[in-house]
Amino acid sequence: MTPIEQLMAKAPVIPVLVIDNVAHAVPIAEALVAGGLPVLEVTLRTAAALDVIRAMKQVPGAIVGAGTVLNPANLDAVLAAGAEFIVSPGLTPKLGEAAVASGIPFLPGTANAGDIMLGLDLGLTRFKFFPAEASGGIAALKAIAAPFGMAKFCPTGGITLATAPQWLALDAVLCVGGSWLVPKGAPDVAAITAAAKAAAALAG
Repeated sequence: MTPIEQLMAKAPVIPVLVIDNVAHAVPIAEALVAGGLPVLEVTLRTAAALDVIRAMKQVPGAIVGAGTVLNPANLDAVLAAGAEFIVSPGLTPKLGEAAVASGIPFLPGTANAGDIMLGLDLGLTRFKFFPAEASGGIAALKAIAAPFGMAKFCPTGGITLATAPQWLALDAVLCVGGSWLVPKGAPDVAAITAAAKAAAALAG
């Protein structure tokens, strides 16, 4: 397996995290890891994101990556913060070439055949399908994935604990991204751990 596929195989759900207070980073990471979800995607949607990545990396068992990586400058910043993988909402030649050159495990966002073909040209075969529900849901991914038997996906966007099993049942899907696991605000550690356990059990 490639490094990104190894990460995608560790749990059925990758938590997608938007955290604006670095003080919340360690409790959230500890709760998710305790619940069986070690691979954590910290999105670059807040000013605290890079510090959150640095803090979460101190949590035993946590594999911390960066999401919402948009360009080579973002890539450089998250590499400096110690990100262990990156996720992007889309794919451009500049970002793709920089990410491949860096050697970091990379999950680029795709929503159509052209995006997938660009990724394949770069030697990439593992993709995020985003935004999953807004892009047409399961029927759309089935249709888009059909010509690309070598490609596997992590659908993200609008997926819930209730709908995740339907996505995970698809041959083209290795895992899903989940933003439902950690609500905004101060973390309720018990609730996050329970949500993580329920998500981890989807591997079932």
